Parts: sequence; structure tokens; C-alpha cells
Amino acid sequence: GEENRGWYTLAVALDFERSGVGYSASARRVLETLVKYAKEATKNGKPLSKDPIVRRKLAERFIETDASRWLSYRVAWMQSQGMVPNAEASMSKLYGTELTQRVAATGMDILGMAGQLSQGSKWAPLQGYIQRSYLSAVSSTIAAGTSEIQRDIIARRGLGLPRA
Repeated sequence: GEENRGWYTLAVALDFERSGVGYSASARRVLETLVKYAKEATKNGKPLSKDPIVRRKLAERFIETDASRWLSYRVAWMQSQGMVPNAEASMSKLYGTELTQRVAATGMDILGMAGQLSQGSKWAPLQGYIQRSYLSAVSSTIAAGTSEIQRDIIARRGLGLPRA
């Protein structure tokens, strides 16, 4: 890049890193695992998939994972058109990373106390996959700019608000 424009070059590169498609795909994978589990597992002799609370939570997460996917597609389209997706990339990254946390938390709710069992425990549902997802989801809200930084970028560059 140009001399004395290093920070700008780095910031633009981050906009291209933050498409969010990976977060959307990760959340969808966890959600699909939970749906399969709900179809196969029982609680009090009834399939989890018939529990209205489980159904509602899974449906809500399904809507959110689809919205996240479309946000990331918009960012990718902007990139393919030579545009710099400033606020849009931050929106996709923020929504996608916080969605991975919501999906993992939904999984922990559905699995109950057994969801806390880690990989290696013979009693861990789904071999501890949801527990690992829950713990690792936090780091995604920090990498490539924390959620607070993303909100600030959205406020400044997307909404035109002054620095706080």
C-alpha cells in the first residue's frame, strides 16, 4: 500500500476477512446436529422433536442461520463487485459470531445437564460436540475485532454517527 496508509490498508483487509460465511456455516452445522439429535432422542418417553419449546428454539435458530447466510452472501457479492463492505462486513461478522453463541447455548439448553459433559466422557451426548461448540463460540466474538468494535464500526461507518 501507499506510504503512511498502513492502518487504512489493514482496515480494508479486515473488511474482506469479515464476510462471516464461516460463522454462518459453523452455526448451521451445529444446528443440523441438534435437529438430528432432537429427532432421535427422547425425554420422558417422548421424542424431543415433539417438545414445543425445543421446536420453537430450533426454528428460531434456523431463521437466524438463514439470515446470517444471506448477510454473508451480500458481503461476498459486494467484494466480487470491487466494493469495500465496511459496515456490512462488520454486520455479518457480528451477527454470525453472536449467532454461533446462541446456537451453542440452545444446544446446551436442549441437552440439559448432560450437555456439560466433555469429549471423552462415555455419557456425553453427541460425543461432547455441543459442549466444545459452546466453549469455542466465545473466541469467535474476539478474533478479527471484538463485538464491541464491530458495533462501533457499524455506528460510525454504517449509520454515520460520531465516535463515542
